[in-house]
Amino acid sequence: MTGTTPALTGTSTSRTPRQVWQRAQGLLLAVLVLVVAGITMAAVNSGGQHSRLDPRSADPYGSRAVAELLKDRGVSVDVVTTLDAAVGATGPDTTLLVAGPNVLTAYQRLHLRSATDISAGRTVLLAPDAPAVDLLAPGANAEPSVRVAARPARCELPAARTAGTADTGGIRYSTDVRGAIACYPHDGLPSLLVLPGHATGDTVLLGSPDVLYNDRLDQQGNASLALQLLGSRPHLVWYLPSLTDPSATEGNPAGEGGDDGGGEETEGESGFIDLIPSGWLWGALQLTLAAVLAAIWRAPRLGPLVTERLPVAIRASESTEGRARLYRKANARDRAATTLRSATRVRIAPLLGVSPRDAHFPEVLLPAVSARLTAPDGELPTLLFGPAPADDAALVLLTARLDALEREVRTS
Repeated sequence: MTGTTPALTGTSTSRTPRQVWQRAQGLLLAVLVLVVAGITMAAVNSGGQHSRLDPRSADPYGSRAVAELLKDRGVSVDVVTTLDAAVGATGPDTTLLVAGPNVLTAYQRLHLRSATDISAGRTVLLAPDAPAVDLLAPGANAEPSVRVAARPARCELPAARTAGTADTGGIRYSTDVRGAIACYPHDGLPSLLVLPGHATGDTVLLGSPDVLYNDRLDQQGNASLALQLLGSRPHLVWYLPSLTDPSATEGNPAGEGGDDGGGEETEGESGFIDLIPSGWLWGALQLTLAAVLAAIWRAPRLGPLVTERLPVAIRASESTEGRARLYRKANARDRAATTLRSATRVRIAPLLGVSPRDAHFPEVLLPAVSARLTAPDGELPTLLFGPAPADDAALVLLTARLDALEREVRTS
């Protein structure tokens, strides 16, 4: 070692209290923003967030408005989330609204159909697709859907005639069941179909639930249509199928229902995002916000490199040896040869009257070297600008020849 530099008042790792505070305040600010954001989200979420078509939800896609109007008319509204509760509530004075028939399994559909067949009440199915229609409304068929738009009733159903134009569309239906009433057609296929059932009971297929949404209830004749379809009995059971319902894990009994829905259990279900509980979505949003804040906090650290005084001085030979060992460990003979040749050219160029800028141009350096040497070496181009050595022995030989060339140029 050649010695050490004078003692410094502080090392590169020591920081003053001011520096510590400057580094910590960014983190504290990020934590504060995250806490405030979390509290805000929790406050927004504390008002009782529910899924679509939930009669307890005041969100645009909730159905609290129609539920409150029904209650004002003397209709009781009960929300159930299990198949057993929905089946147990069926009866001649009850309307059963199935808000998600497409998420029901084949077993649940068959069990629900068995109960509604003998209930003599009304069953309203919201936007059932082909698998759901096959099991819940035999005799009907689901047809290609169309966009929701204001359409006239064009049927003899009193509820539809009274409501008049309403926002209908979505899935359309067809049937050859005698006594069925088809309303709000588009290209000859209705998006509202009423199928007669046992005694005074019936089944209503509604191709789109838009008339029940809070933000659409006051448009067209939506409110009138919704109130009449759901308020024809004194009791309304609002069935919101749940993925945690124990009956969802029950198998489809073999041979039950004639038209086997056995392989259709998972068809027609909602998209993946719709099945994720809202709490998970809020959590993912908070984690994303935390990641963005952490990135903003750490970004100032990615500035330019700053040179520092080292506490000790290192010999040039030690640095060279260490670099050589790294080249050897990486088997980088090409990089090592390039470095040796470049350094030799730079050192001999001033001795030959060549500018260091031109030391790496063969057409400038090689003539100057040939003119200086008494016995020109025909291998100068390969020596100074040649390819990488094939092995370590060739690299050692190249080093020796470069040293010899430099000595000869210096002494000539």
